[in-house]
Order: sequence, then C-alpha cells, then structure tokens
Amino acid sequence: MLHVKEVKYVSGKKIWVSFDDGTAGEVNLDGKLSGPVFDALREDEQFSKAYLDEESETVAWPNGADLAPEFLKDLLLSQSSQRMQG
Repeated sequence: MLHVKEVKYVSGKKIWVSFDDGTAGEVNLDGKLSGPVFDALREDEQFSKAYLDEESETVAWPNGADLAPEFLKDLLLSQSSQRMQG
C-alpha cells in the first residue's frame, strides 16, 4: 500500500510530495480537484494549508479534504513525463 511521507506547499495549486516507495516531486493540482469538499481549496490561502495526515498517511487539509496517495503518484508521474516531453 502506497503512503505519503512528506508534503510541502509550493505555490498556487502546487505541492511537493514524497512517497514511501522513494518517488517524490511536484504535483500541480490546478483543475484536478472537483466536488464540494474541495470548494474551499480554490483559494490559495486555504490550499496552502495542506499537511501530512499521520493517521491516513496522505495529503489532507483542515476542512476534511484529502487525496488518495495513488491519485497523487499517478498525477506526479504523468505531469513529470509531460514536462520531459515538452
């Protein structure tokens, strides 16, 4: 099972994450968050409060929103390959 080990706010809708399998990098979540729980995160001030939830071992926010580690890693890998191609 994949777990997030560290998260840091970068800017805008970008966070840097590292996983327990050694994968790490910047993830841009702009346009990737949908649903009522993510509405508050449209404001950068709220989004910047991202933290590592020690219990679920993933990225979470004070309003109760969180993201599956697998979603984050898939996004990281797809965005990394796009940057390398472009």
